[in-house]
Amino acid sequence: MSRRPLPPPLPPPLPQRPPGLWRDTPPALFPPLMGLLGLGLGWREAARTLGAPSGIGDLILGAAALLFLFCLVAWLSKPLRRPGVIAEELRVLPGRAGLAALVLSLSLLAAALVPFVPRVAGAVLVLSVLAHAGLVVMVLRVLLTGPPEARVVTPVFHLLFVGPILLPLALIPLGLTELSRAILWGTIPLALAIWAVSAVQLVRRIPPAPLRPLLAIHLAPASLFATVATALGMTTLGAGAAVLGAAILLGLLASARWLTEAGFTPLWGAFTFPLAAFATALLGVSGGDGAVGILGGVLLVAATLAIPAITYKVLNAWAQGKLAAKTNAAVV
Repeated sequence: MSRRPLPPPLPPPLPQRPPGLWRDTPPALFPPLMGLLGLGLGWREAARTLGAPSGIGDLILGAAALLFLFCLVAWLSKPLRRPGVIAEELRVLPGRAGLAALVLSLSLLAAALVPFVPRVAGAVLVLSVLAHAGLVVMVLRVLLTGPPEARVVTPVFHLLFVGPILLPLALIPLGLTELSRAILWGTIPLALAIWAVSAVQLVRRIPPAPLRPLLAIHLAPASLFATVATALGMTTLGAGAAVLGAAILLGLLASARWLTEAGFTPLWGAFTFPLAAFATALLGVSGGDGAVGILGGVLLVAATLAIPAITYKVLNAWAQGKLAAKTNAAVV
């Protein structure tokens, strides 16, 4: 008489998450939200240069601001429970990029608020500066105390060290042009250094497929230099930065299949804000006139189709509970 086979062993129980809301909110939420805010500012520029309806930009900015504030509250629940979680977020590249996008989004939010509540915009801008300074100090500490292989220069360095170039988007309308000029000249050498080191690294070592979308961040500084320089009346510098941005964009488009080889990942958020920034730069540099103005309008429409779609997919992954695991977000 043969014995009946034993049933397969039960799978191990899933680890129990601590009770409480938003204990694993991932910083990867913030790059696409930064892109949404930039898109709203792009449509505001299109209203000035192309005569687009002014309500489009304000509608996008309002929706993006609400989403950003909701996600900000959700993420802040983690350091409020355990402040040390911030350092844990910064140990991984998606967390570093996400927290940098978080503080930079405050600068974009301030620029969105300037026409309506300038004093509130100024307060948000100060908060952005303080948060950015604190983040840079924490990142440097993590890099210096971490393993040597973690200290490699990445496109995220643009967000951390060139990110203050976003401040003039609010400072110039507030009349602080000299401070804006100093920020422009102070960030250009940093961007040039990061571009140079990144180019050498790209020749020596091919980045893994899931991290390649981060290369799109290289487009953002050139675009913002063009926008800020043009707003300050430095038209030659603005045009030169726009040409540099166009060269970077052409390189990204030529490598599109290679950049997206891994399929959709949360790091596609890195595609959003550079695209919005470059479309805005073309509109500002051209004043909406000629072929450059038309190209800026076309890119803005393309950004309007792409950025909300990427944002939806990232938010949907969060709602399904998958985003934290995919981006190695810290859990409290």
